[in-house]
Amino acid sequence: MAKAESKAQQKAAGAALSAKRGETDKSDLEGASIAMFESMTEKELEEMASTSHDDLPETAESG
Repeated sequence: MAKAESKAQQKAAGAALSAKRGETDKSDLEGASIAMFESMTEKELEEMASTSHDDLPETAESG
């Protein structure tokens, strides 16, 4: 199961999911949400977007 590692990743997954469902236009996507839209299924995006964000950092640590 795909879980978001940061609030930014969760937000990008939500944007990609919205476009995948046809709720927003794909041309509105930016950055990571474009790659997520193209490479992930709707189910994967749902799982990532629904990750509890209480303990997530704003951005993922690089490393």
